[in-house]
Amino acid sequence: MTRLKSNRLWKSMKPAALFLAAFLIAGVVAESAWAKTAQEINASVNACLDRFYKQVKGGKEMAAKAKGVLVMPNVVKAGLIVGGEYGEGALRVGGKSVSYYNLASGSVGFQIGGEAKDFVILFMTDAALKQFQASKGWEVGLDGSVALVNIGGGERVDFAKMKDPIIAFVFDVKGLMADISLKGAKFTKINPK
Repeated sequence: MTRLKSNRLWKSMKPAALFLAAFLIAGVVAESAWAKTAQEINASVNACLDRFYKQVKGGKEMAAKAKGVLVMPNVVKAGLIVGGEYGEGALRVGGKSVSYYNLASGSVGFQIGGEAKDFVILFMTDAALKQFQASKGWEVGLDGSVALVNIGGGERVDFAKMKDPIIAFVFDVKGLMADISLKGAKFTKINPK
């Protein structure tokens, strides 16, 4: 009897849930309609790196050792059954922005809420950096395996033990969503004004 009631409840809520999910995704996708300029992206990237260096003990030294640093500030994710994620950032080599990228992903499954977070991805080898730069759309897990480090509460990361060619940091998470992941995230080169 409970299952029957739950099926009826879902059927009555399904249109509203689908509408809300579509609305949330549209909001995330609409972010791309107001694409930022290179100057705006660089300002966001600078602020994100400042947060990274303050929140990740040893992060500045690790970033200095990287061949390239992809910085994706304020990546927004929203979902209700169906979700979407979007953000814009820059690839820095030698401390200078050499190209700009967006991150976009979609997902279906049990999810509800929204959040904003920062990503800093360190390419520790020339080969990993070149593979990323040569791709038309680089997807985490498909085009490259990434060691993901979730930072919270001023934790210290033991960088001496990290030997991965690509290391991603997720930090400064704001919002209510339980998923901290890069799986399926696709990075595509963009040409901001």
